[in-house]
Amino acid sequence: MAITAQLVKELREKTGAGMMDCKKALVETDGNLEAAIDFLREKGLSSAAKKSDRIAAEGTTYILEQGNEAILLEVNAETDFVAKNEKFQVLVSELAAHLLATKPESVEAALETTIGDVKVVDYISTAIATIGEKISLRRYEVKTKTDADAFGAYLHMGGRIGVLLTLEGSTDASAAKDIAMHIAAINPTYVSRDEVSADEVERERKVLTEQALNEGKPENIVAKMVEGRLGKYFEDVCLLDQTFVKNSDQKVRDFVKSTGGNVTGFTRYAVGEGIEKREDNFAEEVMSQVKGN
Repeated sequence: MAITAQLVKELREKTGAGMMDCKKALVETDGNLEAAIDFLREKGLSSAAKKSDRIAAEGTTYILEQGNEAILLEVNAETDFVAKNEKFQVLVSELAAHLLATKPESVEAALETTIGDVKVVDYISTAIATIGEKISLRRYEVKTKTDADAFGAYLHMGGRIGVLLTLEGSTDASAAKDIAMHIAAINPTYVSRDEVSADEVERERKVLTEQALNEGKPENIVAKMVEGRLGKYFEDVCLLDQTFVKNSDQKVRDFVKSTGGNVTGFTRYAVGEGIEKREDNFAEEVMSQVKGN
C-alpha cells in the first residue's frame, strides 16, 4: 500500500510521534493505521502526544559562542531532574548549534527547519519519547559582534538564569562577563533612562505624586520629592544607574566606562518565568498512587 503524506500526518496527529517514525511504522504495518499506532506504542514512540498538555516550566538556559556570533536559548522540561539529564543537555546543545547556524526568525520557523533530514519539531518529539517528559523550545536570541567587541555571557546555577550581551568597543571579555553577572543578579529592565518611554515615566510620576500627597507631604515640596523618588525608580530598572554588584562604591555606568566600551542591549532569561506552574502536593500524589487512584 502506498504511504501517503496525509496518512503520515494523521498518524502523527494521533500519536505525537516524529514524522520519520510515523512513516516507518506505516511501512512496517503496510499502511494499517491502527497497527501503526500499536507499533509506535510498542516502541515507546507515541508518548509525546500524551505529554502535550503537561506543564514544562523547568529546563535550562544555554549559551553557545562561535566567533563573532552567539546564541542564548531556553529549553523547557517538566522537572529539574530531567534538566540535568545528559540526553536532555545533548539535545539543548544540538539545538543551540543548529539555531546559531540557521538563524530562523521565530520559534515557529525554527521548528520547521531540519537537522539532517528531520524537522526540529520531530527531533524534539523523538527526544520526548526517549527522555519521558514534555520538552519545548521556548525562545532564543542570536547576537553578533565585531572583532573590536566582546560578548558577555553568564549562566547562573547551571543555567537557571542566562544572560548574553555585547560590550561594544571593548574586547575585555572578563569585564563583559561581570556585567552579565550583575544583570543576572539584579534583573534590570533597561540599559539606560533613554529607553524608558515618556508614558512610563509620566505614569510613575503620577503614582509617586499621589503617594506623597497621601503621606501628607506639603504640596509645595511634593514635586521635588517626586523627582528624587524617580531617581530611585531609575536605579531599580536601568542597568547603568544601578550600583555594581562587585563594587558597591561604583555605578555600573562607571564600570562600563572604564572598559572603554558601551552596552547597548542585553538578553536575560530565567527558566520558566511567566509560565504558570502546576502546584502539586507531593504527599497527596504519593498517597494517591498507593491507593491506586
